[in-house]
Amino acid sequence: MDSNMQVPESALDQAGASEAVQSKPSGIAPWWHTAVLMLAILGISLSGSGRVNTLHSPHSHVLGYAVTAGMELLLLGWVALGLRLRRVPFRSLFGKVEHGLRGLAIDLGAAAAFWIVSMMVLGSLGLTWNAVEYAVAHKGSMPTPGQRMQPSEQQKQTLQTLERMAPASGIEIACWAALCLLVGPVEEAIFRGYLQQQFAVWGGGRFIVGAAASALIFGAAHGYEGLRSMVLLVAFGALFSGLLWLRGGLRAGMIAHSAHDLIVGLILAAARARHLI
Repeated sequence: MDSNMQVPESALDQAGASEAVQSKPSGIAPWWHTAVLMLAILGISLSGSGRVNTLHSPHSHVLGYAVTAGMELLLLGWVALGLRLRRVPFRSLFGKVEHGLRGLAIDLGAAAAFWIVSMMVLGSLGLTWNAVEYAVAHKGSMPTPGQRMQPSEQQKQTLQTLERMAPASGIEIACWAALCLLVGPVEEAIFRGYLQQQFAVWGGGRFIVGAAASALIFGAAHGYEGLRSMVLLVAFGALFSGLLWLRGGLRAGMIAHSAHDLIVGLILAAARARHLI
């Protein structure tokens, strides 16, 4: 072959396009793996209310906690399998972790500050939702200052579902605490670790794309709590992504997530014990 022979430009273009396709990021796990995970999350969400009513009897919640822990671990195992298929290290889900007491203290402080701010944000969104719901129900009129708005039937059902899960004895409180310590890290690894990274890669490496997708799926995962809670949890998920962006890793979010679930459960347990709900 003549060494001076020139390759047609069209061939060069095709070769360049082929290289671009080959080098295009395909995600941290196969697309079908993510699809199966999302279907599983949706299935758990849709069956949540029935599962709570079946597994959480008035006499014992331990079985319900055990089943929930098992499902969380199965989802995490599925995530680990997907990463293994692409030879992505499992630890990459957690981002930067500053070791030592100083790093832990910073994450603890960040988690505490995050929880306070997030509760203020979610409280404001919840009040706005209630006001809009009241206006719709009363044909545009708004509640007068100081008027107490009664919760809707959907909100009452959501509260009853959550109350049914709350611990009622010392053993159940210990089991609930153990469950919260498990669920916080696992769900952060799944939603802000796996799903957020996956969608960010598919979105051209844009953090905001991954954050938006993971927040939407996080809200959809709590369908048994009703539409209002799902919308608020989308916002909650977005706030967790913001904390990840600030800290560069998941540890602060894991701490805040576990603490939030634990506090909510204990508040509901105390309210039920005093016949407030």
